[in-house]
Amino acid sequence: MSHTPEHSPDFAFSAPGDEARDIADVNAVEVINTVAVHLMSAAAVKVGLADDPRAQTDLDEARKLITSLAGLITASAPEIGDQHARALRDGLRSLQLAFREASTFPDPIGQGPGEKFTGPVN
Repeated sequence: MSHTPEHSPDFAFSAPGDEARDIADVNAVEVINTVAVHLMSAAAVKVGLADDPRAQTDLDEARKLITSLAGLITASAPEIGDQHARALRDGLRSLQLAFREASTFPDPIGQGPGEKFTGPVN
C-alpha cells in the first residue's frame, strides 16, 4: 500500500471544534459538508460579509470560491442526500446574491459565480 496522504496513519481530519480523527474514520458526507462549509466561510469573507469588509473584500477571490462551491454542491448533491444538499444550496444562493450586491458592475443574470452549475440566481 502506498503512503499517500489518504493512506497515511498521520493524515487527520478535523472540523471546527472537533478533535482530529483519522480520515479513514470519516464518512464521505461529512467530508463533503466540511469542505463546503470551509468554502462558504472563505467566500463570505471575500464577498465582504466579515468583520472588516473594506480590508477583506476581494471579489475575484470570492468568484473562484463560489464557483468551486457550486461545482462541489452540484456534483455531490445526488450522493449526499436532499437534506444536506438543500442546506448547502441555500448557503450558496445567499453567497451568490451577496456577490451580486457587492459588485460595482453586476454580472448578467446567469453569468455570475457558480451560475453555470446552478442556473440563474436573482
